[in-house]
Amino acid sequence: MELGLGGARVLVTGGASNIGRGIVHVYAREGSRIVLCDIDAEQAESVAREARDLGAAEVVVDIRDLGEEGAAAHAVGTANSHWGGLDVLVNNAGWSVGEFLANDHDRDRWRRLVEVNLFASIEATQAAVEAMRNNGTGRGSIVYVASEAAFGQIRQGVYGATKAAVVALARTTAREHGRHGIRANIVCPGLVIPDSESAVGSSSLWAGGKDAVFNDKQIDYLLKDTPLRQLTSAADVANSVVWLSSDVVSRQVTGQLISVSGGYTMP
Repeated sequence: MELGLGGARVLVTGGASNIGRGIVHVYAREGSRIVLCDIDAEQAESVAREARDLGAAEVVVDIRDLGEEGAAAHAVGTANSHWGGLDVLVNNAGWSVGEFLANDHDRDRWRRLVEVNLFASIEATQAAVEAMRNNGTGRGSIVYVASEAAFGQIRQGVYGATKAAVVALARTTAREHGRHGIRANIVCPGLVIPDSESAVGSSSLWAGGKDAVFNDKQIDYLLKDTPLRQLTSAADVANSVVWLSSDVVSRQVTGQLISVSGGYTMP
């Protein structure tokens, strides 16, 4: 089915590794124009080359630390300066290192989690709403990549709290800006293990290898509670993101949350 995203102006934050890379790939196959925003310049350039090979109409790499004030707004400005507007924002950038709540006393780490996972999404949303209201189409779509941790998961207390806040942010955006033709929805991925070494950069959480994040025993335990008995892939998440961003197939969908986890959670 034609999703109407050919030539669409799309910003993907955290677009260089794992889930973000998968999202960039799917928009590339739709022939979209993509701003790929990430902190990892080398990995971002590699994914940009992949996206061009997959059919992206244009790819602009925007290297920024989205935990810094003003960075997310500047990323939206990159799309504006190149193409005169923005049609789709994917708030995908995120950061986490798992720790049990009782042991997690590093306030600087908490701040980093809030800055990257929440503040960047707030700032990008504010800038995107303004751009979408003035982009000449009378519509726009924002998709937030949250997490199963938003519903409460072991070793993800502070991270999960930031992602639960993202869910509230998305639904508030949907309520406040539906009258401007802007839709806002949420995708909550299950555990997504990178599909290859090329799927992550040196600064990624997964750069140390799968076992540095989740070992086989932990994965087996998770799969026992997953009805479909299989892990989620970056492509699974990306396909849901792109579906939600398409006005052709999701014109009346806003403020909704989809768990892409094989049924691990059913919110």
